Amino acid sequence: MSQVALLGCGLMGTPMGLRLMEAGFPLQAYNRTPARAEDLVRAGATVYSTPDGAVQGADWVVLMLSDARAIEAVLADLSPGTVDGRCFIQMGTILPAESRVLGERVRAAGGCYVEAPVLGSIPEAREGRLLIMAGAEHDVDVERAAPVLEALGSTVRHVGATGQGAALKLAFNQLIASLTAAFSLSLGLVRREGVEVDTFMEILRESALYAPTFDKKLDKMCSGDFGTANFPVKHLLKDVRLTHQAAADAGLSDPWLPLLADLLEQAADRGLGDADYSAIYSSIVPEAGNRS
Repeated sequence: MSQVALLGCGLMGTPMGLRLMEAGFPLQAYNRTPARAEDLVRAGATVYSTPDGAVQGADWVVLMLSDARAIEAVLADLSPGTVDGRCFIQMGTILPAESRVLGERVRAAGGCYVEAPVLGSIPEAREGRLLIMAGAEHDVDVERAAPVLEALGSTVRHVGATGQGAALKLAFNQLIASLTAAFSLSLGLVRREGVEVDTFMEILRESALYAPTFDKKLDKMCSGDFGTANFPVKHLLKDVRLTHQAAADAGLSDPWLPLLADLLEQAADRGLGDADYSAIYSSIVPEAGNRS
């Protein structure tokens, strides 16, 4: 089977790489901090010290990097002509405008570009159950990326042109932040007034207001122990700031997003940057504590 180059072996990149190898793809990888790729090495991946080394000989290049600046830095390290003929699959969370610029750059250099941000976290990545939102200029581009995307996702949708997948990803992550903050305030008010949490949740579950994420985060909020994270505070903070910029680019009003960013930043400043994003509760309900 053809080679895949994975650039970025962090929280999501590593389980995605493991999944690709399980699906039969030989994997070549690069990470700025080589130690973070050790699980991939043990599973049989070849890890290179430069992006250029990892991309050589690969048909698909999966970008799972922290932001657009990191992507630009990696692409700048590629030798002239390296992009030509390869399919670049950008799976991180970046602005729609950033994705369009990146797509133009890859296509101008002779490559294929597909943005493919995902919904799901580490367990879904490891098991190939991610929901993938592919944005590309042509169906044929998504078809070319399909073998890799179908190994990673239970659902792969071509949602529209380049930038539209990125916009959908930010739209969903904004909901994560807004729903979690809204639930935190309601839960905090109920607890402060001495109402039984079970009573609150029983009524909530019977109403049209309920979202399953409330139950998923309830124990963490009640205990004040936000543990280690599949999706940490620091990543949601980055995405809220990106959504704020995307909203400004689209001419939309979003006065609550800077407030959400401030609450997440407060949690990070208390040492909860790597904790589960439900730690926003500790900023809204201060007595929740700051155990990580």
